[in-house]
Amino acid sequence: MATGHNGLTYADAGVDIDAGNALVDRIKPAAKATARPGVMGGLGGFGALFDLKAAGYTDPVLVAATDGVGTKLRIAIDTGLVDTIGIDLVAMCVNDLVCQGAEPLFFLDYFATGKLDVAEATRIISGIARGCAQAGCALIGGETAEMPGMYHKGDFDLAGFAVGAMECGTELPVGVQSGDVLLGLASSGVHSNGYSFVRKVVELSGLGWDAPSPFSHGTLGEALLTPTRLYVRQALAAIRAGGVHGLAHITGGGLTENPPRVLPAPSETGGLACQIDLGAWQLPPVFRWLATTANMSEPELLKTFNCGIGMILVVAEDRADALTDLLTLEGETVTRLGTIVKGQGVVYKGHLL
Repeated sequence: MATGHNGLTYADAGVDIDAGNALVDRIKPAAKATARPGVMGGLGGFGALFDLKAAGYTDPVLVAATDGVGTKLRIAIDTGLVDTIGIDLVAMCVNDLVCQGAEPLFFLDYFATGKLDVAEATRIISGIARGCAQAGCALIGGETAEMPGMYHKGDFDLAGFAVGAMECGTELPVGVQSGDVLLGLASSGVHSNGYSFVRKVVELSGLGWDAPSPFSHGTLGEALLTPTRLYVRQALAAIRAGGVHGLAHITGGGLTENPPRVLPAPSETGGLACQIDLGAWQLPPVFRWLATTANMSEPELLKTFNCGIGMILVVAEDRADALTDLLTLEGETVTRLGTIVKGQGVVYKGHLL
């Protein structure tokens, strides 16, 4: 083994263990702020522990989800606006969990980069903690990987992992039938799907990220980094109130491909479809700008983006008005989109306004 002052160190190879330790120290307060019943211990162990009984469950079923934020990450990196990308990461995972009827319990993140910038990483992971706090789940652990040679200078990658629970026998979807009503919850913008297309459209437009946004206040980069809306607390409140038969998170595949995921197999019902009235809500300006700039057809727009509807609840007809009121009180903009009818997939009426 080499001795003396000229021996190669891990830092010489591009990995700074001290920087990683400094990051953990910086993010501990943010992670601690997300603690909830069931959390056992804090950051720093070889694994994270969670007590389901302490969280109030007697016969729990665990539900897990993992996701990223796609190439929205590229805009965050190029603009340096990294403070909210962690909210996107949490939202993409926990919004999926609640569609199963599960309450998100805890979250873990994976952050990888070529050279760790402690200040920047702290901003990113603090955003993850804010997302967890909004969703009512604990940031219970994670992994920071410094991998020189794997990423270009300044680049990083993110992945998220969420675990939730529900009592056995309460899973969704259940009981979806003809006549059920579709309630749409407004999105905050593009959310975190379709950004390879978004970046292509921006390239076609000739605009830079720091140009004034043509469809909103602030810069174009700021507008397109609007974080994904979290629907967890609102959706759980609706589920607990009764009458919710299913939920669909409108992600990749847009309005065309996601709602049918809550429908029962045709062999059970003879075939059901989600009938959606496209004139029931106003297409938000960001989607109109994208569609106009790229000369997109309406079908292409509908299967690429959420088009202003980030979550759809399938509810019993006699509960639709009460659940609309509840969700409105919870801060949601609710649109009665249509109904469940005989058929297959999604059936559109009218056109986007």
